[in-house]
Amino acid sequence: MSADKSYYMTQEGKEKLEEELHYLKTERRQEVVERIKIARDFGDLSENSEYDAAKDEQAFVETRIAQVEKMIRNSVIIENDEENQDVVTLGKSVTFKELPDEEEETYTIVGSAEADPFEGRISNDSPMAQSLLGQKVGTEVTVTTPGGDMQVKIINVE
Repeated sequence: MSADKSYYMTQEGKEKLEEELHYLKTERRQEVVERIKIARDFGDLSENSEYDAAKDEQAFVETRIAQVEKMIRNSVIIENDEENQDVVTLGKSVTFKELPDEEEETYTIVGSAEADPFEGRISNDSPMAQSLLGQKVGTEVTVTTPGGDMQVKIINVE
């Protein structure tokens, strides 16, 4: 049997997953059961699209419950690294300049469970994070992305 994947996250991220799990188990699951009961009353189940849709939704909810439980069970809380304040590590925000145009960008490197690029939170599995992790302030790094290589210079880590 293979070892389960570790899910790196902040304490806040773990708490959000626990809230989602509670909602799915206590409210969402019950809503779907009610939809199935109502759909059964429509008659012949072999031609009942409402019943089929409700059963599909039930499968989705149960799959998500299992997924969230696994993520919580295998969570690894990101601790703040006080010793290496100028080194890019999981859980830290990194500001860099794209070279040569000097455009600044800031991202927080988090586990895949919390990643949201639109909120400036990138997964530690992403090409950008993989290139930045372990680097120090002032370092120029080549980041290989699907769109091609880019040069960046790390200017701040917090």
